[in-house]
Amino acid sequence: MIIVRTPLRVSFFGGGTDIPEWFTEHGRGAVLSTAINKYVYIQLRHLPAVFPFNHRVVWNQVEQVEKASEIKHPVVRAILDTYAADDPNGYEIIYNADLPARSGLGSSSAFTVACLHAFQANRGIYMAPAALARDAIHVEQDILKEPVGSQDQVAVAVGGLNRIEFNPDRTFDIYPSAMIAQRRDELERSLMMFWTGFTRDAGKIEEAKKQNFAAKTAELTRMAEMVDEGVAILEDPSRSLDEFGRLLDEAWRLKRGLASAVSTSEIDEIYARAISVGALGGKLLGAGGGGFLLFYAPPDRHARIVAALNNMFHVPFRFERQGSRIVLFDQELTSNYQQTVIKPTAEQATVV
Repeated sequence: MIIVRTPLRVSFFGGGTDIPEWFTEHGRGAVLSTAINKYVYIQLRHLPAVFPFNHRVVWNQVEQVEKASEIKHPVVRAILDTYAADDPNGYEIIYNADLPARSGLGSSSAFTVACLHAFQANRGIYMAPAALARDAIHVEQDILKEPVGSQDQVAVAVGGLNRIEFNPDRTFDIYPSAMIAQRRDELERSLMMFWTGFTRDAGKIEEAKKQNFAAKTAELTRMAEMVDEGVAILEDPSRSLDEFGRLLDEAWRLKRGLASAVSTSEIDEIYARAISVGALGGKLLGAGGGGFLLFYAPPDRHARIVAALNNMFHVPFRFERQGSRIVLFDQELTSNYQQTVIKPTAEQATVV
């Protein structure tokens, strides 16, 4: 049995510029994001042949099928078809998560990364984090043709607080934050996350954004520039972190203008209520339309914000420095593990 734990992520700036249709044409996509200490878990084991089915997949459904092609979950089906097509074994794949799916925290890509991580480890293959992210992007964008960006796969595979650059040739570069530890702790203490109570289809919202790229070039260019500004604020101890909160507010106002589906009147009202009692800025995480709202506020204002948003669930979190990890590895498999090491080539990704 193998259990993989993969973190979720919070994206601060640059979302939308990580969509390939943007950065392959306009020359630069960039995001500033962090992995957080909320996770998805994939449990993988060989399924004994005594069962009357060959594969069992447990997510928000329980699937028990004879052939991989019959699996309804698109990611599991694609990974089995691509990475285990010649494998005669049957498998049980069980999914669990700390927070709801489709909530703006990169859970879909965390599932893909965790599933890939588990299957490759089962084959005796160790994948460097950037290579794991690259293959997850390949599964989602090239095999499944999903209208998704490229930031989530990198953020959850690699972990940490990073500026991630996306290049026209579809490679990416990862620059870990150089924040001092005390300032990182201060930023963590200033962030709050609230569950709106409803989810959304990120793919449909991203598709709507793509339709508006030509008309929103100035906005997306500015959103990529904010990544550099955010990094500069974080890494300069002489600057107030409150500037980071105000920059989040500017970024949210730009993001909600990318497509009508990004926000709703209810979300706008919640956001305005938090600002009125002390939040300096924030954003709806992910593509938009629902999920989690993030706010920046000095810690002495947090109680007021929680009281003002008393109909919403406050979810405290911390930054996670590690990416996708194997947390349980059946002893009988370890003799084969790390026989093969897959790392991204210079043409695939650069980690700085």
